[in-house]
Amino acid sequence: MSEQANAGILNGPELKGMDRYRSLMDVFHEAVKRFSDNPAFTCMGQTLTFAELDRLSADFAAWLQHETGLQPGDRIAIQLPNVLQFPIAVFGALRAGLVVVNTNPLYTEREMAHQFKDSGAKAILILANMASKLEKILDRTGIEHVLVTELGDMHGFPKRFLINAVVKHVKKMVPSYSLPMAVPFRKALKDGASRQHREVERSLDDIAALQYTGGTTGLPKGTMLTHCNLVANMLQADAAIGLGLEEGKEVVIAPLPVYHIYTFTVNCLFLVKTGNHSILIPNPRDLDGFVKELQKVKFSVFIGLNTLFNALCNREDFRKLDFSRLHLTISGGMALTKATAKRWEEVTGCTIAEGYGLTETSPVVSFNPIDATQLGTIGKPVAGTTVKVVDADDNTLPLGEPGELCVKGPQVMKGYWNLDEETAKVLTDDGWFHTGDIAVLQEDGYIRIVDRKKDMILVSGFNVYPNEIEDVVAAHPGVVESAAVGVPDESSGEAVKLFVVKRDDSLDEQSLREWCKKELAGYKVPRFVEFRDELPKTNVGKVLRRQLRDEQSEK
Repeated sequence: MSEQANAGILNGPELKGMDRYRSLMDVFHEAVKRFSDNPAFTCMGQTLTFAELDRLSADFAAWLQHETGLQPGDRIAIQLPNVLQFPIAVFGALRAGLVVVNTNPLYTEREMAHQFKDSGAKAILILANMASKLEKILDRTGIEHVLVTELGDMHGFPKRFLINAVVKHVKKMVPSYSLPMAVPFRKALKDGASRQHREVERSLDDIAALQYTGGTTGLPKGTMLTHCNLVANMLQADAAIGLGLEEGKEVVIAPLPVYHIYTFTVNCLFLVKTGNHSILIPNPRDLDGFVKELQKVKFSVFIGLNTLFNALCNREDFRKLDFSRLHLTISGGMALTKATAKRWEEVTGCTIAEGYGLTETSPVVSFNPIDATQLGTIGKPVAGTTVKVVDADDNTLPLGEPGELCVKGPQVMKGYWNLDEETAKVLTDDGWFHTGDIAVLQEDGYIRIVDRKKDMILVSGFNVYPNEIEDVVAAHPGVVESAAVGVPDESSGEAVKLFVVKRDDSLDEQSLREWCKKELAGYKVPRFVEFRDELPKTNVGKVLRRQLRDEQSEK
C-alpha cells in the first residue's frame, strides 16, 4: 500500500490527452469530422447526424454573431427540456464564444428571475411552453435577446405542424404570451445559414458554462465550469466508462434532463466525443410514452438514477422489452439502493455501475470499474483525481475512517460566480474542494458514501435546499417559523416535509402547499406538512433540523 493510501488519500490513474485540446470546440470539431454520417441525437423519432449538428450549430453561431452583438464571454440562458434544439443551441453558443447558462424548465418566475439576473444573461432560448413566465419577469433581468422554440421545431413538415398544434391547442401546454422582441428559433437558424460564422478562440481557462446549484443562503449559486473542467471530465469519463463502449456504435438512452450537469456532461459532451447516439426523452415522467419510445430502438446503454430504475422495473411493458443489446447501465444523481440494483439486473440482465459527482466537479469524481463493480460503493477516483477524507479540523484521516470527502483534480470548478466568500468556504487555495459528504475510503481503493450534506434533500436526483423553501414559507402572513427536512419516499428517494409554527390558526396544509407552488418548482414543494407549537432549537436559537429528521426516522 502506498504512503498516500496509508494517510487516507487515494489517487486515480494518470489523466492523458489534455494537451490535445485548447477548448471544448476542439473536441467537438474532431467528433463531427470523425463521425460525420453517424446519428448523434434522436428525439420523438427525428434524428440529427453529427454533420447536421455541425451545420445547424454553425448556423446558430452565425446568427448570434451577426444579429445580436453578443461578445465572447457573454451569457446565454438555455431553458429547454430534452429536445434536439438543446445540443444545437449549446454547441452554437460555444462556437460563438458565449457562456451557457443551463436553466431548469420547471423553474417558477421567481427562480428564473434570480438566475437570469445573477448570471447577467443577455440572451435566452426558451421553449414556448415557458414563455409566459419569461414575459412576467423579463423587465427584472438584463436579457436583450429572446429566442422561442416549439417542441416539434426540428421535425419536417407536416409532423412539425402536427406536434406543435397538438401541444398548443389540444393539450393546452402553451399559455398565451406576448414577447414582441422574440425571434423564432427556426428563423434564427434560417437567417444564420445565409451568414458565415467566425470561429472564436477560447482557452481552457475560459468559462464555458454557469451551472446553478443550491446553497446555504437558500439561493442557487452559479458554478463556473471552464473549458478545462469540462474537457477534463470528458476525458475522465472516457477513461472510466469508455472501456465499456464501442465508439460510434452505441445507442444510449438519455431520459434525465440535459440541463442537469450529469446528463449535460455525459450525454451532451462525452457521448458526442465518442461518436455515440443519444436517444433524448423529453418527459421521462410519462412512463407510458417513455416505454413506447424504448420499444422502437435496440438500445445498448442506459443512463439513469435509482428512482427511474425502480419505477421501470415495476412495469410489465418494460419487463417485456428486448434487452439483448443492453450491456452497460450507469447510475448517478442519487444513491443506488441494493434492492433496485438487483431488481434491474434480474429484469434486464445488466448490472448497474454507480458513479459519484457534484455540479462543482463537472460532475464525475469516481466511477465503478465496468469489469469490477462493487455494489454499495461509488467506485474509484477517475483519472487525474485525488480524494481524501478529513475531520472537523481539516486533518486527513486514515483509510477506513469516515470523514468529509475532499476532491482535487482538473474537473474542480473555478469557483462560484461573483461569490468569492462562498467559494472560499469550500475551495482551498491549493485546490481541495470540500464536498460536505461523509465518506469512507476503503483499503481496496473504492469509496463509500455514508452520509450526505447534512441538510440537503435529494428528490429524484434533484438537490433541494431547506433554506430556499423556508424563505418562501416565511413570507406567508400566517407562519411564525418553519423547518424543511427530507423524509424517505419510495417513489422519489426522499420527499420534503415541512414543520410549521402557525401565526394564523386557520392556516391548513393545502393552502400552505398552494402558496409554495407559486414560488417553487414542483419537486421542491413540501409533500408533507406538520404543524407544531414550537421547533427544537440550539441555545443560540438555530433550528435543529437534524433532530426533526431523526424523529421521522424513528417513527
